[in-house]
Amino acid sequence: MPVVAKNITFSDKILIVSKTDLRGNITYANRHFMRISNFPETALLGKPHNIIRHADMPRGVYYAMWKTLKSRQEFFGFVKNLTSDGDYYWVFANVTPDVVNGKVEGFFSVRRKAPEAAVKAIEAIYAEMRKKEAGLSADTAASSSWKWLSEHIESQHGVSYDEFVLGLYEQYL
Repeated sequence: MPVVAKNITFSDKILIVSKTDLRGNITYANRHFMRISNFPETALLGKPHNIIRHADMPRGVYYAMWKTLKSRQEFFGFVKNLTSDGDYYWVFANVTPDVVNGKVEGFFSVRRKAPEAAVKAIEAIYAEMRKKEAGLSADTAASSSWKWLSEHIESQHGVSYDEFVLGLYEQYL
């Protein structure tokens, strides 16, 4: 029988917290992060945060995140993460630059449980983004799918990406 990955769920009261350096390497992970992702601290610290990147996540979402963070703004988004044993969990992520004495020193990420109804809505959008990315070079896939997402949200919902994801999260709390 084929092995099917499980959706790992957790309380909506839990905050998954991590901190990275400027290159995205993990410098701090709280116990909730380790427990839910099923990674020990030694497997996380010093490693790229994308160690938990799930293949179902469109590149365009990460493109938007890094573009936003480089402009010293905070990023919000729904993210499907991978556990060490191949399972997955959905979060609503808030990533912010860690500014010390006017200089960005790294990034903080605080993640909450993503509401199931919000995940259902975003999965269809992410599937379309992955279709847009398929067949494109790595250089253009991310920016192309991000452009499509921004235009899609604006035309279908009349709001910006941030307004859309924040509204989707709050709508299903």
